[in-house]
Amino acid sequence: MIITKTPYRISFFGGGTDYPAWYLKHGGAVLSSTIDKYCYLTCRHLPPFFIYRHKVVWSHIEIVSTLPEILHPAVREGLQWMGFDDGTGLEIHHQGDLPARSGMGSSSSFAVGLLKCLSALKGKMISKHELALKAIELEQDILGETVGSQDQVAVAYGGFNVIQFSSNGDIRVQPLTVAPERVRELEANLMLFYTGTSRLAAQIGADVIHHMEGRHSVLQRMREMVDDAIGILNGHASMKDLGYLLNESWNLKRQLSGLISNAQIDHIYQRAIDAGAIGGKLLGAGGSGFMLFFVPLVDQEAVKAALPECLHVPVQFEKDGCSVIHYNVDPQDIRCVGEETKKLGLCPTPMEHAVTEMFAGKV
Repeated sequence: MIITKTPYRISFFGGGTDYPAWYLKHGGAVLSSTIDKYCYLTCRHLPPFFIYRHKVVWSHIEIVSTLPEILHPAVREGLQWMGFDDGTGLEIHHQGDLPARSGMGSSSSFAVGLLKCLSALKGKMISKHELALKAIELEQDILGETVGSQDQVAVAYGGFNVIQFSSNGDIRVQPLTVAPERVRELEANLMLFYTGTSRLAAQIGADVIHHMEGRHSVLQRMREMVDDAIGILNGHASMKDLGYLLNESWNLKRQLSGLISNAQIDHIYQRAIDAGAIGGKLLGAGGSGFMLFFVPLVDQEAVKAALPECLHVPVQFEKDGCSVIHYNVDPQDIRCVGEETKKLGLCPTPMEHAVTEMFAGKV
């Protein structure tokens, strides 16, 4: 059995410039941090004693005989893309600390954790960079989702980083070198709230891309804010300046698409500001989910009181990124997945195949 632990992320500045449709022409950058809330995936070869071949547990429980029958798109396509087939059974369980489709990069955390798990199941190590690139390929190319490239990189690497996207397609991760006391001050002034709603990021992303060329100056300014934020964090200015920058960023982000905000989100945002928040934003593509606010300590109780319908979720930054936290695979459990395992002599024996076929109802 293998268990992976993948963090969720908070994106501060530069969102929108991580869409390939933008950065492959103009370059881009984002400032983000992973947080101490996680997506867990458990994966193992299913013993040949069940009447089904594959079991996938997420918000549904799927028990199927073939991979194409799997409903979860990332699991279905990811397994086939990684070279797994119906020659051996698989069982995959997902658990998350935060709800899906809520702006915390949950789909990318799932994709990254899944690919890490499947690579480990095949007995392979995968670097953070390769893992991020494969997750981007899975989401954007294999699944055809209209999503950016920042989340996969953020959660694969972990930490408080500037992620740079070059017009030639290169992606570079630069850990932010900030005095620890400044980071602690930032953490202490952040408040995360769940609005209780969810949405599909790809739908909003498609609308952002459709209007992208007409928002050139907005996206350029959003990219510049990454450098402005670094200057604030590394300087001696009041940390409140970062809150004001978040407010500016949110007002610009709302111009990227009419789907990013709505009356409910605008009302929540304004009540938080009236209660003492300096700035904030809706995380992720927009529409719903989690909202992040910069709130001085003295005003935090007032902001919580002003948002009674929203759940306050305390968070801290984390540094590790996606990792395997449990690995216990017997060599005989590495089934025939491609020619490599065949050459190693780790394929099921004829008797194992016969038992599997019998319990699958094929003999």
